[in-house]
Amino acid sequence: MQVIQDKEELKSVLEKQQTDNLAVGFVPTMGALHKGHLSLVEQALTENDIVVVSIFVNPTQFDNKEDLEKYPNTLKEDIELLRTISNNIILFTPTKEGIYDGQITSKTYEFNGLEKVMEGAFRPGHFNGVATIVELLLTTVNPNKAYFGEKDFQQLQIITKLVANKKLPVTIVPCPISREENGLARSSRNERLSKTTRKAAGFIFNTLQTAKRKFGTENVQDIKEWVQHAFAQNTIFEMEYFEITDESTLTPAKKVQSDLKYRAFIAVYADGVRLIDNMPLN
Repeated sequence: MQVIQDKEELKSVLEKQQTDNLAVGFVPTMGALHKGHLSLVEQALTENDIVVVSIFVNPTQFDNKEDLEKYPNTLKEDIELLRTISNNIILFTPTKEGIYDGQITSKTYEFNGLEKVMEGAFRPGHFNGVATIVELLLTTVNPNKAYFGEKDFQQLQIITKLVANKKLPVTIVPCPISREENGLARSSRNERLSKTTRKAAGFIFNTLQTAKRKFGTENVQDIKEWVQHAFAQNTIFEMEYFEITDESTLTPAKKVQSDLKYRAFIAVYADGVRLIDNMPLN
C-alpha cells in the first residue's frame, strides 16, 4: 500500500494508472476509521482496479473550533487497518497547506436550498467547507467513482449537486449506513461517548424506526411532536432537530404526496458529542 502526502505526486501516480485504462475508485475520509469506512473501501475495491483513500481532517467544515480540536487523529492505526483489507490501496494524507495551496479558506456555493436546512441551518458555513474540500479532492484524484455513506445524507445530496454543477466526470456512489449492534450509526465521534451512553444511544435508531412505522398512518406534525416528546423524556440526549423531508429536495414535508420519497433526519447531543442519523420512510 502506497502512502502519499504530496498531491502532485499522487496525480503523477494516478496518471500512469489511468493511461492503462484502470478504473479508480475514491473514498474520502477524515480518518479514525471504523467498520463503516471499511465497508465503503471494500465496495470500492470490488468495483475498481485501484482505490484511493484520503485521510484529511478538513478545518473549513468545522463551525465549532472545540469539535475540530477533539476530532480523533489515529493515522498509524488507520494505516494498519487498511493494510488488513488490501494492498491495492493508495492512501492520500495531504497537509492543510498542500491540499489548499496555502489558502485555507472555503469557497461559497449555492445548491438550490439543499445547504440551508437542517445541518446547514445549525452549522453555518459547514457545507461551503465540505464542498470546497470535496471539489479539491475530486479534481486531484480524478476518480471514476467516489463513495459516500448515507449517514451524511444531506452531504451526499449536496456532493451529487456539486458534481452536476461543476460537470465533474465522476459517478457518486451512495453506500448504506453501517450500524453498531444497537442500531447506532457508526461514526468516529462514537469513540467519545461513555460506554453507558453508547449503549443507550440505540434509542436514536429505535425512535427513527417508530417514526417510520407511524409514517403513512399519522400526519407529519404529529410524528414530529411524538419524537420531540420522546427525547424530552430521555435525559441522556438533547435533541437539536428532527425533520421529515422530501428526499430529493430536502424540503420539509407538511403534507405527504404519494409520488415522493421521504426521509427522517435527526441530530442530538450526548456527552457533549453531536450525533446525526437518518432513515428512509417510504
